[in-house]
Amino acid sequence: MRVAGRGFNRSARAVTFTFDGQSYTGRAGDTLAAALLANDVRHVARSFKYHRPRGVLTAGSEEPNALVTVGVGPKQDPNIRATTLEIYDGLAARSQNAWPSLKHDAMAINDLLSPFLSAGFYYKTFMWPKSFWEKLYEPVIRHAAGLGALSGETNQDTYEKAFAHCDVLIIGAGPAGIMAAVTAAKAGADVILTDEGTAFGGRLLCETYDVNGRAGEEWAAQQLAGLSNKENVRIMTRTTVTGAYDQGTFAALETVGSRNPHAPKECFWRIVAKRSILCAGALERPIAFPNNDRPGIMLASAVRSYLNRFGVAPGEAVTIFANNDDAHRTALDLIDAGVTVACVIDSRTDAVALGDYRLVAGGHVIATKGRHGLTSITVRDASGTHDIQTDCLAMSGGWNPTVHLTCHMNARPTWSDDILSFVPTDGSIPNMLVAGAARGVFSTLGCLADGIVAAQDTIRELGLTAPQIDTPTAEDSVYRIEPLWQVDGKGRKWLDFQNDVHVKDIALAVQENFRSVEHMKRYTTQGMATDQGKNSNVVALAVLADATGRGIPETGTTTFRPPYVPVAIAAMGAVSQGHGFAPERHTTSHKATLDRGAPMMEAGLWYRPSYFPKPHETTWLEACNREVAMVRNHVGICDVSTLGKIDIAGPDAAAFLDFVYCNTFSTLKENRVRYGLMLREDGHVMDDGTTARLGANHYVMTTTTAAAGQVMKHLDWVSQALRPDLDVRVASVTEQWAQFAVAGPKARDLLNSVLDRPIDDENWPFMSCGPIDIEGVQGRLFRISFSGEHAYEIVVPSRYGASLFRLLTAQAEAMDGGPYGMEALNVLRIEKGFITHGEIHGRVTASDIGFGRMVSQKKDCIGNAMSQRPGLLDPEREQLVGLKPVEITGKLTAGAHLFVDGADAVSENDQGYVTSVCYSPTLGHDIAQAFLKDGPNRHGDHILLVDHLRDVQTLCEVCHPVFFDPTGGLARG
Repeated sequence: MRVAGRGFNRSARAVTFTFDGQSYTGRAGDTLAAALLANDVRHVARSFKYHRPRGVLTAGSEEPNALVTVGVGPKQDPNIRATTLEIYDGLAARSQNAWPSLKHDAMAINDLLSPFLSAGFYYKTFMWPKSFWEKLYEPVIRHAAGLGALSGETNQDTYEKAFAHCDVLIIGAGPAGIMAAVTAAKAGADVILTDEGTAFGGRLLCETYDVNGRAGEEWAAQQLAGLSNKENVRIMTRTTVTGAYDQGTFAALETVGSRNPHAPKECFWRIVAKRSILCAGALERPIAFPNNDRPGIMLASAVRSYLNRFGVAPGEAVTIFANNDDAHRTALDLIDAGVTVACVIDSRTDAVALGDYRLVAGGHVIATKGRHGLTSITVRDASGTHDIQTDCLAMSGGWNPTVHLTCHMNARPTWSDDILSFVPTDGSIPNMLVAGAARGVFSTLGCLADGIVAAQDTIRELGLTAPQIDTPTAEDSVYRIEPLWQVDGKGRKWLDFQNDVHVKDIALAVQENFRSVEHMKRYTTQGMATDQGKNSNVVALAVLADATGRGIPETGTTTFRPPYVPVAIAAMGAVSQGHGFAPERHTTSHKATLDRGAPMMEAGLWYRPSYFPKPHETTWLEACNREVAMVRNHVGICDVSTLGKIDIAGPDAAAFLDFVYCNTFSTLKENRVRYGLMLREDGHVMDDGTTARLGANHYVMTTTTAAAGQVMKHLDWVSQALRPDLDVRVASVTEQWAQFAVAGPKARDLLNSVLDRPIDDENWPFMSCGPIDIEGVQGRLFRISFSGEHAYEIVVPSRYGASLFRLLTAQAEAMDGGPYGMEALNVLRIEKGFITHGEIHGRVTASDIGFGRMVSQKKDCIGNAMSQRPGLLDPEREQLVGLKPVEITGKLTAGAHLFVDGADAVSENDQGYVTSVCYSPTLGHDIAQAFLKDGPNRHGDHILLVDHLRDVQTLCEVCHPVFFDPTGGLARG
């Protein structure tokens, strides 16, 4: 119900929304949970396992119960926390995990069957009979699993991603975070201040404390206004830092969509900070007493939050059950607002009332009543047991510092007997300090002072001058608490409200010898829900400690992992919908390629044209055959910018290349190019490519597209770990240069039409390279061929790539040529017998591909010794051959296996396998590259190709892998 005169938004406009089809009215600024409580809606959800009725438990992102689905169809979004969802006109939310309705849920029968569905029952129940698993058990479990559901339709929402850098990232804008931001900003540091809430202030927004003589929320708003005017401060509300990663990188999720339908729904930030200060506050924990999960049972801090921030009383007669002084303030605030406080039950025998209310010292709640909403409780104290009529029970088992982010790099928190909870361990996250309640400082004055100190220390670490800041005046009460984890009594005592884990489940885990905290977690599923154990973790650990006879520090904690709150995959992969979440890399010719209608295909992370269709062509094969013939008879242009390009320079560059390549490069002359083969340390082929010598100590290495990153990483490792004695520098320049293959009989004529100085065989022989100019733009030219034709690769700075591609294709088309795509490139290289990673797939040696003699024995190189192992030189190994069908119409398929004609096509008779296949328009039939046992000695033999998957069997002739121009006259001529 609404409380007159309470709430920051008490004068806000009315907002109409629906829940489960029923229309309600709230105030602008309300969360859905606040608006539902204002309308006396207490039953909002069903639990995961037993489908028990559940209501709102908290007022923040730690909420385990009040999860709803918003929207329909493509916009259907499940498992949204009602405690953080701001209402807006037209909001349509509905309960989930219930059928046919929230009040009458058929699956609630699970609650009656709960004695048979204890923790771990599925491990024992669904083992026998074995055949039932796929036919019965798994389908039923999958149907019952989950809370909310997606619609299955394509998500049409817009998401965004963004990047930010700062000197100091401050996580949390409560009293400690605000003072840290003020201090750091005054020192001149670039500051980012984030908070998951809609406004800054943290607990100040939910309490009645004054700061510097002003109401807490007014003081926070004043400080925010001052920070907003500073150019070195970025203010980020509704932004939750979800993870801490290496090198000061943090992930953050900003929610924006509900406020502006034209804005992205969410923005996923990657923030890189030199230093960080965690001021994430603390989370109140519940107490495990019998039937402590009924709608109407909430955390005491949440009751204060709804009262003071939203002007909502969750009940007409509220009872408080606690083991600490802090919870008594809930009673004081309720009384001040005119709400009836039925009783305060404090487990401490020496508890003292702080105001005019009934106090039961040394009391415990041992039972509750009310299926869909609390109606009464039973209390036991020194005088016996008695019932109290109440419709809201505010419980408090104490406060847990929000240590989660400090554990994201595998650190463990430290137990504190002073506050009966875990606190962050110093140095858990490099360059991060923790301040305020997040490290166990629970008074407002202490948080304010702690924020200043943390910021001053951080400023000094940055080399700046730390300013002197006066600490504002505020309350400085002592946090008094005594242990109370569970209460004896009849009934289940719930720990994890969402996953339906109770105290007996922990005891059963111990009985089954799952005594380790991590084993207990997995056996019971405690802490594995969307709230990640924010409410239940410490109490569950205490119960486990009691059950095993250990202390809580010895019991330890489970592992906190990112994200801190659930993050939609669509947000992490923002702007990738319909494309996949892998990064997309585009060549400089990408737009010109799309303009020609070329379908794109993925090559590594790059997008390259499959083929360039003509209007009269109806299949890709028609276009491919035309492009192959075009290169063979005229001239073709192919963008090969995706090849890895690595600059290698220094006095020892030649010796370095000799070490990483199996063949020799120190003898390579300037302005010449050489093919190279690179081995792994185990003697198998890693990659191949060409390396050109541009100067006395300057080389440029070309790698395959697929292995560019792997080779760059390998070269870095070699230079730093294996050969640090060599004076050499390695740098990736793939993005700096646009590179185009010009291939075909008219290749030289085309180049001479665009180059400032013409070339010929005498000044530009095969495997030469050097600088060239195109209309005054300096580039490079390599006479190399991946097609077997007379060919070149021309290179210019990337900014000129798009214009050069258009120029080259226009000139080629004037010569009856044009651009060609990956399909034609693949055909050209198979005809010529060139290999790609289809062949050097990680299991082949230089000998397997016919390059055994390239492994020089006159020098050492990586993989040399291992490549000489007898098993890798065995002539019976599968070695590279060519295949062509005996019948010209025979079909060849990649992935097929090879068998002696007449032998059974089973694995015991396997002779090899096919790696690359194409239809060759030059030869008029299919051709293939394959690996065959003792292949080079079986040229002319017949072998049977069998593809069980595609039901193909073709008799093939084994031949040399070079089908086109075996002497190489065209490339050299």
